[in-house]
Amino acid sequence: MKEEAPEGEEPVGLQATEAEERAEAGSVENAAPEKEDVMDEQVKREGAEEEEEHNNLNEEEEAEEEVDSDFDEKEEGVEEQPTIKTTIAKAAATKGKTVKGKSKEVTKGMLALLSSSVDYDPVASAIWKKGEKVPYLWLARTFVEIEQYTARTEIIRLLTNMFRSVVELSPNDLLACVYLTINKIAPSYEGLELGVGESILIKAVASATGKKDSVIKAEYEKLGDLGLVAAAARNTQKTMFPPPPLTVSFVFNTLNQIAKAAGRASQDKKKGLIQQLLVGAREGEAQWLIRSLEGKLRIGLAEKTVQVALAHAIVLTRTDLQDKRARLGLEERMRVAAETLKEVFNELPNYNILIPVILKEEPEKWSESCHLTPGIPVHPMLAHPTKGIDEVLQRCADAAFTCEWKYDGERAQVHFTDDGGVHVYSRNLEDNTTKYPDIKQNLPKAMKPDTHSFILDCEVVAYDREKKQILPFQVLSTRARKDADMSEIKVQICLFGFDLLYFNGQSLVREPFRKRRELLHNAFVEVDDEFKFARYSDANTTDEIANSLHESVAGNCEGLMIKRLDEDATYQPSKRSYSWLKVKKDYLTGMTDSVDLVPIGAYYGKGKRTGVYGAFLLACYDPNAEEFQNVCKIGTGFSDEDLEKFAEFFKDKIISKPRPYYRYSDQVEPDVWFDASVVWEVKAADLSLSPHYKAALGLVSESKGISLRFPRYLRTRDDKKPEDATNGEQIAEMYQQQFANAPPANPRYGAPH
Repeated sequence: MKEEAPEGEEPVGLQATEAEERAEAGSVENAAPEKEDVMDEQVKREGAEEEEEHNNLNEEEEAEEEVDSDFDEKEEGVEEQPTIKTTIAKAAATKGKTVKGKSKEVTKGMLALLSSSVDYDPVASAIWKKGEKVPYLWLARTFVEIEQYTARTEIIRLLTNMFRSVVELSPNDLLACVYLTINKIAPSYEGLELGVGESILIKAVASATGKKDSVIKAEYEKLGDLGLVAAAARNTQKTMFPPPPLTVSFVFNTLNQIAKAAGRASQDKKKGLIQQLLVGAREGEAQWLIRSLEGKLRIGLAEKTVQVALAHAIVLTRTDLQDKRARLGLEERMRVAAETLKEVFNELPNYNILIPVILKEEPEKWSESCHLTPGIPVHPMLAHPTKGIDEVLQRCADAAFTCEWKYDGERAQVHFTDDGGVHVYSRNLEDNTTKYPDIKQNLPKAMKPDTHSFILDCEVVAYDREKKQILPFQVLSTRARKDADMSEIKVQICLFGFDLLYFNGQSLVREPFRKRRELLHNAFVEVDDEFKFARYSDANTTDEIANSLHESVAGNCEGLMIKRLDEDATYQPSKRSYSWLKVKKDYLTGMTDSVDLVPIGAYYGKGKRTGVYGAFLLACYDPNAEEFQNVCKIGTGFSDEDLEKFAEFFKDKIISKPRPYYRYSDQVEPDVWFDASVVWEVKAADLSLSPHYKAALGLVSESKGISLRFPRYLRTRDDKKPEDATNGEQIAEMYQQQFANAPPANPRYGAPH
């Protein structure tokens, strides 16, 4: 018996009828001309304008020569359809063109999305009716449009109008639309991952399109974009009984099923679910399905941009745009709503909670309903690096500040809930509770009797309890990464608390640091070898800071954290703020800071390094462009043991060609390419401009990127994902700091307080 969702709500899972229809239509054995697309007919009726198709025959012919002849199959008795060869050729020829060069296939029915906020009609412009499920095609077409633009204002307008139609016609689908747009299926801290490898995707594409695995793989190796191969293969294939159009909710639910598939048959189940999605794909949807499954849409869409558009859509939906009086102050209301949404998300990074609130409440009420909550981690506040003590004094000027020891461990956020639950999260929101069972066991000893709930910002440090001293991070990194057994733990830890974000039902992030620190000391007591407060001194002169720095180094610490106490001293989740500055023990010479980079390739070793890699190509990450940008080659800092270990580690990370989201110069092309899979901390003598590297290209020089000179490997950062690596703007800021005794004057990189 099928369960029905309550009136006005979408079912949580996939509806049985929809699943049955897809199962029946899933066969690709019998080919026949496909019926006219209902959605396209509706678009035609709405009178959507079509642009003239861009004619680029020369490029098409060049692309056709590279396409495998196996894709040119025709079936007897079937009306001739575009082959996968011509489909790929057309896509390759038009890829990267400007808006003027777009083909009418990808712009059909989407011109309305380019309308101004006032002119856009969310009902008439949509390709579905009120109360119906949002077609996945609505998202796919929007992604195609976004891919054509680089201007953030245009992208925001496209997204805003897309979301407005969803809010107006099918608000229950808004959550799924947001998740698919940011290419996630759940909050980051839940750790729900698709777990789909390249081989499964190739097999699923082959099965769904009736092609051989080898044919799909060959085309993928030529084009470097499996999504493009899948879309082209799907466009040339016809089914006797076309399945119903894909909906946003169906795609979202299926992706969740893929992520949750477990057991020995999980890979086959994942493949079957992916195949089901691809069989139902039309008009290029397969390209975006594959990219979602790969984990990267690659359209240069930052999550904060999506949040801005979402807030704008909510405000515009609630405004009578035909009433001139209602439009007064509209731009300011949209700006305030966008800032509010970004702030509440920083404190409560869970769209499952946020979306229902913003659909129901006015923007001024959002922060009342969405606030810091134990059990839901937030991205930590980060510090800006400095060149030394003089810069600290210039930035802090007349403000009161403190010098806090910077411990050489792993950043942790410990949550204690009212029901006594203890949760430990890493800086990138991974649940590390099972990694540190000793925190769960020992921390309650440090809690005062009237401490009932809290969120503690702290550092986990390896600690020698006999010698009463801090051990290097490398010692801590030898502990098991999860499911640690208390009886088998050999490396003991001590927790150093330095900030309190939440205490007994109250969020403290808007309180100044002086008050947060006072509450921290009132909520806990030190426990020998298990819990301590971060050591600090409230200094205000060069000599006092220098003394604190020497003391911290003598105490086996990395240096100092300089924190404002009163003015501009709130806690800013997920932000790198000038309210916090870091001074490391080796900052006064050489590069201002170490950087976290991702190895994306390697060069074969020679001489005594024969049989292992002799050097690696490293990249930083640009979150806005969703790409890794090469920044340097590195061959020093490695022990022989390191090189042996990395040769083994990268065995199953080798790829035949660079990913489409790798940005590099041919002059430094490596012998072997890797999947971006690990983060290394690297130190260098300084930074320089180079035409051979793409890091921060356009931020300092229009023609040259920034490279590290004499880089050396320090350690592997297991607590970071590749997307958490140092970004281009940070690289640019470090480069500029080399040429100024004072902080950089360019406001783009932050001005002194």
